[in-house]
Amino acid sequence: MIFSINRNRLTVISDEELLGEFRSGNDLEILGELYSRYMHLVYGVCLKYLKNRDDSMDAVMQIFEKLIAEIPRHDIQNFRSWLHVVTKNHFLMQMRADKSKDLKLETWAAGYESFMENSQELHPIDDDSPEQDKALAECIEKLKEEQRQCITLFYFGNKCYNEIAASLGIDEKKVKSHLQNGKRNLKICLEEKNAGKR
Repeated sequence: MIFSINRNRLTVISDEELLGEFRSGNDLEILGELYSRYMHLVYGVCLKYLKNRDDSMDAVMQIFEKLIAEIPRHDIQNFRSWLHVVTKNHFLMQMRADKSKDLKLETWAAGYESFMENSQELHPIDDDSPEQDKALAECIEKLKEEQRQCITLFYFGNKCYNEIAASLGIDEKKVKSHLQNGKRNLKICLEEKNAGKR
């Protein structure tokens, strides 16, 4: 525990002070001290999702490593609340990735051509081929501001609905609507570009 002496009294350094010290020096010991205050809470959330002690301890360390990159990018008013959101989002992203993998595996096992691998069904934004990158960037720039922000944060910033909603100051229904409309407009734009090449 980090203390400071003030008029002969021992006082614990606040979360805000530790955050400030970490931001100014990137000292992992400082971050470790701050994280250790809430590690038991992070572990509890991990255990709730993973149901396994060893996997939960691994996740606790993964989240700590994520903080090193995430803290400088955010204006954190309440570290404990922010850390709780980061922890939940860690698992939301993991579950989204796992769900996608499971869907592909189930489709393949059933003997059908996976819609994720079918070029006719694959949405252009999910096509990571090099030739698509330039056209995609141009089409994203043509989107309405709200659609562009949501698409960028969701697909390229790996943010979930509630993070985007908080970042843009709108509700999650609006986020879903902007994403849906943005994807549709991107598909139309990219199809027009591809048709023009023929």
